[in-house]
Amino acid sequence: MADPTAAAPATVPDHGEAHEQGFASRLNWLRAAVLGANDGIVSTAGLVVGVAAATPSRGPVLAAGVAGLAAGALSMGVGEYVSVSTQRDSERALIAKEVRELAEEPEAELAELAAIYAEKGLSPDLAQRVAVELTAHDALAAHAEAELGIDPEHLTNPWHAAWASMASFTVGALLPLLAIVLPPLSWRVPVTVVAVVLALAATGWLSARLGEADARRATVRVVAGGFIAMVVTYGIGALVGTQVG
Repeated sequence: MADPTAAAPATVPDHGEAHEQGFASRLNWLRAAVLGANDGIVSTAGLVVGVAAATPSRGPVLAAGVAGLAAGALSMGVGEYVSVSTQRDSERALIAKEVRELAEEPEAELAELAAIYAEKGLSPDLAQRVAVELTAHDALAAHAEAELGIDPEHLTNPWHAAWASMASFTVGALLPLLAIVLPPLSWRVPVTVVAVVLALAATGWLSARLGEADARRATVRVVAGGFIAMVVTYGIGALVGTQVG
């Protein structure tokens, strides 16, 4: 005969799931930071290489690079803030709805929670006991996590997303900017290309590792995309510079 205390371990998967969700959330932020740095590298490299092809003067290249860095970082920050704010507003609305349902239809909500655990593989009796115990401990947290996949105490923060995106883009953009303005005139484009290719290889490998994907294939894609962007912008810059000259 089953021991009634056997219901206690059933709460362990929920705690583990919460830890997994927290790890997944941190992993997503890290992946977003890597992608932001990649965007900064590619967009700024394309910009400064194109301007460098159009003029031998260091001033216009530096001005264009700084302007591109600032505009890109602000755009990334604002975009992330708006996107995550919308997500947080949706989470708050769902939580408010769950609060109303728990207050108005507690029995129906309890049955719904038990059904969720039953669908995960628990026996109906054990699912019912787990739902009762979790609801008694923290009804909103239990229902929000199981039904919505949301932790009411740790909603997404738009400011964190905005600052992370701005910082990662800025760090990525600084590399091609410094690589194009520091070397002598005859070396600035080759140095920039090499620096960008190496940086893109690193970000491509890291993003692939974070996503548990094929690192070689992802690295080749990222490097090829960045290299093509620099070739295209260099060609446009050289053509425009010739026409203007």
